[in-house]
Amino acid sequence: MNDAGRPDRARRRRGRARQSPLPIRDGVDATRVVLRSGPEVTVGQALLAAPSLAGLTTEDLRRRSAAGEIVDADGRPADLDSPSRPNISLYLYRDLDDEVPVPFDLPVLYRDENIVVVDKPHFLATMPRGRHVTETALVRLRRELGSDIVSPAHRLDRLTAGVLLFTLRPEVRAAYQHLFAARTARKEYLALAPADEALATSVTVRDRIEKTAGDLRALVVDGPVNAISDITLVDGAGHHGVYRLVPHTGRTHQLRLHMASLGVPIVDDPLYPDVRPDLAARPDHGDFSRPLRLLARVLEFTDPLTGEHRRFESMRTVSEG
Repeated sequence: MNDAGRPDRARRRRGRARQSPLPIRDGVDATRVVLRSGPEVTVGQALLAAPSLAGLTTEDLRRRSAAGEIVDADGRPADLDSPSRPNISLYLYRDLDDEVPVPFDLPVLYRDENIVVVDKPHFLATMPRGRHVTETALVRLRRELGSDIVSPAHRLDRLTAGVLLFTLRPEVRAAYQHLFAARTARKEYLALAPADEALATSVTVRDRIEKTAGDLRALVVDGPVNAISDITLVDGAGHHGVYRLVPHTGRTHQLRLHMASLGVPIVDDPLYPDVRPDLAARPDHGDFSRPLRLLARVLEFTDPLTGEHRRFESMRTVSEG
């Protein structure tokens, strides 16, 4: 998830993927598995080889198949003994790992018939990814609201707290998602970092950021600019100061990387400028006593359905302690 709350190109492609033919179960979507093997193995063997299904046994597959819980993209039951075909999508429910509970609330800031706006805490992912499934804002909301059609209009990085918008009806989802895809929603962040009086006058950082899948950190590279942020020190009292950050693009870890590039890395950032040893050892966990001091403080936009001006503000702070 990127700090600026906007999906990158790869995530937009995933967003257009075909909807699962299996219903959501207890707030969690069925898992989509793309077979990579050819007819030299069976469908069952190809599923057992899928990294996302590590630990699944042949007996598990047979049980799920008998219950009609392994289907193709059209909802037809999969034949585990038939020859596999590469690039075929199958859907099934996977066993959920025991997750470390995120010990923070998810307050609702606003709700109407179309949207719900929450104040996401640090360490809670926006939606399921990797090892984080039930401990996500999406699954929590689906369970708390008793609705499986809740969907995020944008995303926040797992370590970033603040204002996050979800839609409550499928027919309005595209209109609200377009606010973020078209960058017409204004987002303002606060960050706690070493105070630098030279940044009391707003500075605009422009560079090119790329992130390779599997790498913990994004990198600034040569090439056309794709990342732009306005950064201003707004309270420089003490060793640490509060900065206002306004992103104009939404690259992964953009704000965190831009702050570090200015010599004022965000307090308790486990990645920038250097990877913290405890995170390198266990990247899917974190020290709940040391949240990243980055907050999506304000989200405002013109409502695409009503034309009203909407402004939502987090109740959280970036102060120490």
